[in-house]
Amino acid sequence: MLKLNLLTMALLLAASGGEVTAQSAPETVVGVPGCHFGEIIDGTTADDARRHIEAAGYANVSGLKKSCDNFWHGQATINGAQTRVLVTPDGRVRTEGN
Repeated sequence: MLKLNLLTMALLLAASGGEVTAQSAPETVVGVPGCHFGEIIDGTTADDARRHIEAAGYANVSGLKKSCDNFWHGQATINGAQTRVLVTPDGRVRTEGN
């Protein structure tokens, strides 16, 4: 798989005429378990997700992990109850089902 990824990158570099430019483009996931080639990971951070969750009234945010679709998943407390939450790529906070 690594050889295939390296070959793909070499072909893309050759197709671009060997030019490498610095751009602030989203990161393309290659070789990450559960993700597919070409999926774009946005620049949101766990701190961004935590701020959205806390602004929605939750406390004790923990276990934040980002999925390949740019949703953040974690646990938080609201009204004294621990629950699973997610943050959508556009910043909306939702409770996850069991």
